Amino acid sequence: MGKRLLLLGGGGHCRSVLDTIRSLGQYTEIAIVAPDTGETDGIKVIGRDEDIPELFKAGWKDAFITLGSIGNTNIRRKLYDLLKNTGMNIPAFVDPSAVVAETARIGEGCFVGKRAVVNAGAVIGTCAIINTAVVIEHDCMVGDFSHISPGAVLCGAVWVENDVHIGAAAVVRQGIKIQSGCMIGMGSVVLKDLPENVTAYGNPCCVHNSKV
Repeated sequence: MGKRLLLLGGGGHCRSVLDTIRSLGQYTEIAIVAPDTGETDGIKVIGRDEDIPELFKAGWKDAFITLGSIGNTNIRRKLYDLLKNTGMNIPAFVDPSAVVAETARIGEGCFVGKRAVVNAGAVIGTCAIINTAVVIEHDCMVGDFSHISPGAVLCGAVWVENDVHIGAAAVVRQGIKIQSGCMIGMGSVVLKDLPENVTAYGNPCCVHNSKV
């Protein structure tokens, strides 16, 4: 039997991750777990979340969360706990076009997309999404389940805590700290530290409301 992989979620983010996985050529069989039947780019849905323990017993040992998130990571976290409790292996995937420094660290279940850069000393947490053409500069930290959207730039030594969403083409100045649960709008220029659980956007980026 060849190596098998389950993908949890069959939407747009799944398509991006699937393209990377196919280009890596590590798996001979791929299937999707999702609420609805059907397929995504030729990959069939073979079950729902509640079927994962039985699929594990049937020989599906690797799984990856391909459900995206914008501002709410609760479902991704629940899926991660389900996979861990089942005993699944959760790999990380880095697109062949991405550049990851030798001294960078990529966490379990992380996705690094096309033409992304993760520079020296950067640390990417569990199940983080580093999307297309993102730049994570030297000594940055991106927390668990955070999502850095396409074209965003984190300058040196930026600290992003858990469950943060940074919108497309946003820029974060060096040394900034963004606390857990923040949502930063697309195109924002972040020049000051941000407290937890706020929505912030603009140039310069300002807090507009609390998520709590």
